[in-house]
Amino acid sequence: MDEKFSNGVDMDLDDFDFSDSSSIHELGEDFLQNFCKKAAMAFFNEYGLISHQINSYNDFIKNGLQKVFDSFGETIVEPAYGPKKGDEWQRASVRFGQVTLDKPSFWSGSEGREERTLLPRHARLQNMTYSARMKVNVKLEIYTQQLVKSDKFKTGKEKFIDKDVKHVDEKDIIIGRIPVMVKSDICWMKGSEKDDCDFDQGGYFLIKGAEKIFIAQEQICMKRLWVSNNQGWTVAYKSEMKRNRLIIRLEGMSKDEDIKGVEKALVVYFLSTKIPLWILFFALGVSSDKEVVNLIDYSGDNASILNILIATIHDADDQCKGFRKEKTALSHVNKLIKATQFPPEESIDKCISMYLFPSLDSSKKKARFLGYMVKCLLQAYTGHRKCENRDNFRNKRLELASELLERELKVHIAHARRRMAKTLQRDLREDRAVRQIDYYLDASIVTNGLSRAFSTGAWSHPYKRMERISGVVANLGRANPLQTMVDLRRARQQVQYTGKVGDARYPHPSHWGRVCYLSTPDGENCGLVKNLSATGLVSTNILEPIVDQLFDCGMEKLVDDTSFSLEGKHKIFINGDWVGVCEDSLSFVVELRDKRRRKELPHQEASSVFLESQLRNIRLLLFKTCSVAVAGFHCLIGQIQVEIKRDEQEGEVRIFTDSGRILRPLLVVENLSRVKSFKAKSYSFQSLLDKGILELVGIEEEEDCRVAWGIKYLLKDTEGKKPVKYTHCELDKSFLLGLSCGLIPFANHNHARRILYQAQKHSQQAIGFPTTNPNIRVDTLTHQLFYPQRPLFRTMTADCLGKPDYHFGKNEILPRPEIFNGQNAIVAVNVHQGYNQEDSLVMNRASMERGMFRSEHIRSYKAEVDNKETQDKRRKADDLVNFGKVPSKIGRVDCLDDDGFPYVGANLQSGDIVIGKCTESADHSIKLKHTERGMVQKVVLSSNDDGKNFAVVSLRQIRSPTLGDKFSSMHGQKGVLGFLESQENFPFTIQGIVPDVVINPHAFPSRQTPAQLLEAALGKGIACGGLKKYATPFSTPSFDAITEQLHRAGFSKSGMERVYNGRTGEMVRSLIFMGPTFYQRLVHMAEDKVKFRNTGPVHPLTRQPVADRKRFGGIKFGEMERDCLIAHGASANLHERLFTLSDSSQVHVCRKCKNVASVIQRSVGNGRKVRGPYCRLCETEGDIVKVAVPYGAKLLCQELFSMGICLKFETELC
Repeated sequence: MDEKFSNGVDMDLDDFDFSDSSSIHELGEDFLQNFCKKAAMAFFNEYGLISHQINSYNDFIKNGLQKVFDSFGETIVEPAYGPKKGDEWQRASVRFGQVTLDKPSFWSGSEGREERTLLPRHARLQNMTYSARMKVNVKLEIYTQQLVKSDKFKTGKEKFIDKDVKHVDEKDIIIGRIPVMVKSDICWMKGSEKDDCDFDQGGYFLIKGAEKIFIAQEQICMKRLWVSNNQGWTVAYKSEMKRNRLIIRLEGMSKDEDIKGVEKALVVYFLSTKIPLWILFFALGVSSDKEVVNLIDYSGDNASILNILIATIHDADDQCKGFRKEKTALSHVNKLIKATQFPPEESIDKCISMYLFPSLDSSKKKARFLGYMVKCLLQAYTGHRKCENRDNFRNKRLELASELLERELKVHIAHARRRMAKTLQRDLREDRAVRQIDYYLDASIVTNGLSRAFSTGAWSHPYKRMERISGVVANLGRANPLQTMVDLRRARQQVQYTGKVGDARYPHPSHWGRVCYLSTPDGENCGLVKNLSATGLVSTNILEPIVDQLFDCGMEKLVDDTSFSLEGKHKIFINGDWVGVCEDSLSFVVELRDKRRRKELPHQEASSVFLESQLRNIRLLLFKTCSVAVAGFHCLIGQIQVEIKRDEQEGEVRIFTDSGRILRPLLVVENLSRVKSFKAKSYSFQSLLDKGILELVGIEEEEDCRVAWGIKYLLKDTEGKKPVKYTHCELDKSFLLGLSCGLIPFANHNHARRILYQAQKHSQQAIGFPTTNPNIRVDTLTHQLFYPQRPLFRTMTADCLGKPDYHFGKNEILPRPEIFNGQNAIVAVNVHQGYNQEDSLVMNRASMERGMFRSEHIRSYKAEVDNKETQDKRRKADDLVNFGKVPSKIGRVDCLDDDGFPYVGANLQSGDIVIGKCTESADHSIKLKHTERGMVQKVVLSSNDDGKNFAVVSLRQIRSPTLGDKFSSMHGQKGVLGFLESQENFPFTIQGIVPDVVINPHAFPSRQTPAQLLEAALGKGIACGGLKKYATPFSTPSFDAITEQLHRAGFSKSGMERVYNGRTGEMVRSLIFMGPTFYQRLVHMAEDKVKFRNTGPVHPLTRQPVADRKRFGGIKFGEMERDCLIAHGASANLHERLFTLSDSSQVHVCRKCKNVASVIQRSVGNGRKVRGPYCRLCETEGDIVKVAVPYGAKLLCQELFSMGICLKFETELC
């Protein structure tokens, strides 16, 4: 079935007949639109929405984990030098070997102490960490060193160090536990027949019972040269290793930078020193100045460039005369490097080999690459090359679980190595014996370190060793399943200062199709926190080299000769490393892309070969079956992720196979006619990739593509003009948006801010049905909607996320039920007696009583005590805290059983004890606050992995909508319930239809949300049997089509209806717009917000009311509220609010010295003592008055007095 591809040799891009227009027209627009929908469904079925999280973690388990331990190499422990001299000092060598991972398990607390399977539901319910044991093969050698003479004629050395091994210990030890991602390859739920929750897709961790996720971190790409003009003209070779970094800077030769017209020269910063460029060229083996100029290969007659090169030569001559002689330049470079504060231990030849462009194997190739860097800098300086843009996504990579865990794990293993070396050093003395290696390696360092990083969210910095950053780990939102999926697709850009980030907040053209340009929070993180587009996919590392396939496409090897000219040849880079050249870059790229489409390039399936060789050494019994370990890469088979970019202007071909690039699927127009060969109605996404009909395109490669916005643009009649020859085509324009934006009907008709509100706020606050396993979960706070519904309309994103099980008719598939969280309400746009002003809503009381928007509110209360093993270690019986029922002074215990827990079904009110916990002398029970109440739904008693018993009591409330509850449509039209009207008083239509919600018409003009009106009009037509159901953004039906559908159903084309007054029965003169609209109930409820207080607790220091609502605190009256009362002239009200009802107090002031007088007890003669105000400075009690001041002012006066500052009070009698 495979067809031959045309290589297109010696042809320009415009000469390609990319689209066989006749065959595409034969297929027809409807057929191709249906094919795009099926292809998108196949994409989501194969990759899902969170595959990038799971794939990255699987890559870390299979490759990154071993890479972390291999990076440490051999650890040499120096001897602990004792007072004795002449002894043979013992040394130790420790080396890590093969790493293996067990599946998650835990030890039961029963008498048998057996090891049991740890499932995610166990960890979630018992507040445990879902983690796996990490075993590593460690080899310990104890040896001594002796200086032995040798035959210099044979060996070239007079003496050498002989190593005499005394003891060898090699064994597999447990080095710690690593958190396991749910649904990853080593998770028990991978491939299980039944999941805990039907909505759960995995991708998160369980740390002490809490669900944690990684937020993808945007980092600068290290795989390319970085040309910039921020602080002078520089070109940088970036690397994760600090010693591999090299910067070429264009600097003025004068010390005074303010002098204009100063000669500029090129200098190199390498290994923390400044080296003249020309000297470094000669140190790399270049023989003449002409050869250096040829290596730079700058074409063009520019006097400024010649001046720079001449100034660079003069600078080299000034610093080292005679550097052109053999080895002189190399010795000068060696002298500069050794003069640094921390010089490397290696020789200069080894330093250049190891640290200078380590991917190149010879000095001549390094010199050629250095010349290429100089050329890039000079081209940018003269305006022939653009500087790199930090905001362009081609210069960024997303760090996910693999990179983040690798970085954090290195920190804790290094800590364990240092502790091991320190402990082992003490046992290297002659009078002490060396123990087993597992005695020295403390596994708790790695286990506790990773657990602490996940719990606190403080992650190791990418390049600053002692610093930690926040925003890497977040709690997984469980308000509804859509919020859960959106949280797992979030990306974040770390900035040093939130205020000064330049253009980082603005959308960039490289975001197109990869990052949603609407889904971003408002506030300080606006533009910095992003969400992936619906079809955005993050690449993983490709391990197998592809250089051999490049030679088959016409690549020539990079010669090891600097005198050889590369004029007219194009450079070829793989992940920033120069691997070869080619003469015809167009034919090379076309043939290489054809190989990729024919699956002749390595993809992720190739890495499974490496995986199998690794897994042979793992203890398969713990993995149960080998297929469990290998199954994780089945979802990646055929994922061709090689990105090929042809830069004709720069004469370069850049190929990328690294991780963190955002790819997206596009239709290949020239192969679109192959759709005919598919006989089956359904096909997998992999088969479309194999046929070359679809391919995953990267950001840089898309710059070479001409992408049609849809099928209709391929079939568009150009009316005599030259047709546009497209290379690729979008599956659907709505896939440019994020997941939550793609579900909004008619989103392209709304103001962007309203789409942002719905996508980022309301959709994630809507009450839905978060999980299907609430009985085995004990979340702190959960809301569940009783009767969630799907909306009447359909969108492309919602359909493509549908499951094959949800069949609706013959060919239709219903969308997932969990992505919509709300109900379809009949909404009328009208005023109602002034109760729906300013975004208020008026709702039908009868609809509320029938169950509309009724929800369940579940809150859990947790308490823990020490278990018996821990209690036995305590000496005092008074310290032992246990669960139990005792008479309590802090609350009522009527509903508690003898074990200290309420019975299921008990009705608890505010002030009741929910968990009884006490000692012999004190009561530590947990009491309900004054705003909390509910029925006991479940009581859980268990133990966690910290050796503590804990109890959880869940209280349930049924909440129907009440005044003050918040609602929102899918268009950012939020409002609170202002009035519940009886059904008989509502307006009704001639058909007897009574609206459920009445919204004010003033909400639409200023908010610019006509999409809500279109949704209602379309929904009314769908409810009456209309066939036009899709409201996909950018592909919406026309206004005429919607009105025509309404007209055929017997309604007015405008959607307006004649209604009758429910109070009087009279016909209302004006027509009312009415139709079904999808509304969401948000988690913000009046019962949780209500705050009232007459008198209550005050702060012991300031004597002002406390701030906490649950502590019966006061209502904050701030500066803006104060300004309002001042503007109204309500001075008495202001005095009462800020003084009388807050912290009113009285002090005594002496009118003579104007200081505060003290109230003291003093002697007055005849042995009598009186107590009263007395001024110590004036020594009198006569002229003292009592004034009313806030207690905060009195406290400030006393605090200043303690610092030696005395305040004086001016008083007037009134």
